[in-house]
Amino acid sequence: MRGPRPLGVVIKLGTSSIVDEKSHEPLLSILTSIVETAVKLRKDGHKVIIVSSGAIGVGLRRMDVDKRPKHLSKLQALAAIGQCRLMSLWDSLFTHLNQPIAQILLTRNDIADASDQETLALMSRYLNAQRTVNELLDMGVIPIVNENDTLAVSEIKFGDNDTLSAITAAMVHADLLFLMTDVDCLYDKNPRTNPGAQPIEVVEDIGSLVADVSSAGSSLGTGGMMTKIVAARLATSAGVTTVITRSSNPGNIVKIVKHIQASRSPPSLATKANQAPDTPEQQQHQQTAEALLTSSVTTPLSDSGRNTGTSTPTPIPKIPLHTRFLPSPHPVRDRYFWILHGLRPHGTLYIDQGAYKALVGKAGLLPVGVVDVEGVFAQQEAVRLCVVDRRKKTHGAGGAGDDGGKLWEGDAREVGRALTNYSSSEIARIKGRQSAEVEGILGYADSEYVAQRESISLFAPVRESRPATPVREVVDGRGIGGYEGEGAVL
Repeated sequence: MRGPRPLGVVIKLGTSSIVDEKSHEPLLSILTSIVETAVKLRKDGHKVIIVSSGAIGVGLRRMDVDKRPKHLSKLQALAAIGQCRLMSLWDSLFTHLNQPIAQILLTRNDIADASDQETLALMSRYLNAQRTVNELLDMGVIPIVNENDTLAVSEIKFGDNDTLSAITAAMVHADLLFLMTDVDCLYDKNPRTNPGAQPIEVVEDIGSLVADVSSAGSSLGTGGMMTKIVAARLATSAGVTTVITRSSNPGNIVKIVKHIQASRSPPSLATKANQAPDTPEQQQHQQTAEALLTSSVTTPLSDSGRNTGTSTPTPIPKIPLHTRFLPSPHPVRDRYFWILHGLRPHGTLYIDQGAYKALVGKAGLLPVGVVDVEGVFAQQEAVRLCVVDRRKKTHGAGGAGDDGGKLWEGDAREVGRALTNYSSSEIARIKGRQSAEVEGILGYADSEYVAQRESISLFAPVRESRPATPVREVVDGRGIGGYEGEGAVL
């Protein structure tokens, strides 16, 4: 009988998970456990990527520097020194288990951020990075990804490896992203100061999440819980289940993966529509898992411990505590993900409700649906799309223009991003007009659309949050588990 299908797993490790905060010595016990975990996942058939911070921390130890410096040039120099030793350490540990690895150094510019006229070239770089990583995975290699701190500018300052791991997971269409941290999971309050803090084990709607985010990262790292929530939002929008769990016990990753696999085998792990196994073998595995989950797991014992006819529950090992962010049922992929989350917007187009409805129906953005334009941008640059209500004409022919020139009222709701066919000055002249009028107004007409539909990416609609209580129990340590609560089945 064949088990559930393999998954793509990305594991993100912060500096505090790799290097001791005070001595800057590598945390060999954790690193060794991560290596064993990654190799175990590989032997189980999964494809594994590690996103590893720590270059600056290792560089501090190599140069006997006590504190992380503030000057960018010194940080970049320490990163260059530490990256060599960090990869040497990873390679040495993986070599003991005969597991090949590969180093991939990226900046977000390599796979995400666009600058002005480079959109086509950047998309090509994104796809090239995607192909390279996938080829390594097909070869049985574990890629180790790190931000290229030697060249990065703002990223090294703000600590963006959480975001980088989310972009990497989305780029390779991973199923699971593990964000390893110094706590078991998210809590509704700070568990260090509030003994009654409750764990948050399932998050379906990040927009309605109420959690403690006071953790600001270690003195070596620059991340914190908020950056992990941002990364989770990014990854789940691309269909990646995202998990926050404790880094000091990496072996929990295998247990959580088995628990998720046994709950539901398809890679989306999100909706009931995707839960039917593809083969008779997978159907049999699914039935076995569900039978074990619903069967009695108590052992008849007497007070003296002997078997009797009465049922007294025996202790059952628990699934490791973790927070799981459920993926969007409508994931954004590749080009649309890149437009939505990779490109830096240079301006804003305000569109009416009719135009937004047309975009949802897969139509392009016509000039007649544009209410207003903001910012200065060129053709084929990224802009925000915001839905507004057109202002009613109440002052004669001048209409809305008689009151400060504002053409809309109420609150603007951002719904997506687009690459425009016209510049901001051109759109300002043709907004609200029919496509047939564009050539007469501009003297030319490059397109009937302000933006083609393939150059528009919309945010997923907000999902209503529903109660979900995890059943964090396993049978015989085999990771059989599930979720109680409507809509919370994985």
